Amino acid sequence: MDHSKLNRMEPSPGYGMRYAETYGTVITTGVDQTINWVLNWARSNSTWYMLFGLACCAIELMQTGGPRGDFERFGSAPRPSPRASDLFIIAGTLTYKMALRVKRLYDQMSEPRYVISMGSCANCGGLFQYSYSVCKGVDQIIPVDVYIPGCPPRPEALLEGLLRIQHQIKQEHYIQHRHGARIEPV
Repeated sequence: MDHSKLNRMEPSPGYGMRYAETYGTVITTGVDQTINWVLNWARSNSTWYMLFGLACCAIELMQTGGPRGDFERFGSAPRPSPRASDLFIIAGTLTYKMALRVKRLYDQMSEPRYVISMGSCANCGGLFQYSYSVCKGVDQIIPVDVYIPGCPPRPEALLEGLLRIQHQIKQEHYIQHRHGARIEPV
């Protein structure tokens, strides 16, 4: 074997081609992935939601917080202030008059924030969609992450929506998004 051609300081063949266009980006390592996993696990298991019940779906929202549904076993707790919550559950019929308040509360929430639209009335206007005063869906006012259908939806459906939000949080690259770095696939 010819040892003169071995240079341990030289990168492996194809290294320059693989990382030629990644200057100024973050290459995730095992440490970054572990820190992301720990942060996302902590964030997903401590989602504090803001109570915002507008109509009959609010009864189901309250039922989910009770002993049978028990939101708290998933790490969720109700918060009365938008500045202390990161999950916004809109349950019920949203009118145009109330839409301004919803937008204001959403803007007061800190990043990252998530929204669950609960019930047919919040999703698309429901039974009242032909009324002049009913907004035809919460997504016309603020971005929605999870839609829960039903009139009114069962507490189990809301728990499923919470699990989907938790799954979405666990898939995020928190460190890279927080510090504004691009994520390049390796």
